Amino acid sequence: MAQPIASDQVAVRDNVDAARYEALLDGELAGIVDYRDRGGRRILVHTRVLDAFKGRGIGNRLAAGTLQLARADKLRIVPRCPFIRAYMERHPEYRDLLGGEPLPAAD
Repeated sequence: MAQPIASDQVAVRDNVDAARYEALLDGELAGIVDYRDRGGRRILVHTRVLDAFKGRGIGNRLAAGTLQLARADKLRIVPRCPFIRAYMERHPEYRDLLGGEPLPAAD
């Protein structure tokens, strides 16, 4: 299992028991990405930043940390979550993680 990714006081970890990635700001839960594992792929289904932490860039840090942890764990990703899908469209360096539904080509 990969170690949590830290970025400017935001750490992202894989909470396997809850089937979600979690963003922690100074140890406090700030956001989550729910997932399901199916057929050797990790399906990212929903991203949520808790109200008290909105507008602070937590979502982008959570998306980046989620994808970095998935890469470290050699997982293939299916981005069903619109936020994660949009993040991957803006950051083509993560396209190699796609394990299903392709994203549109970058312009």
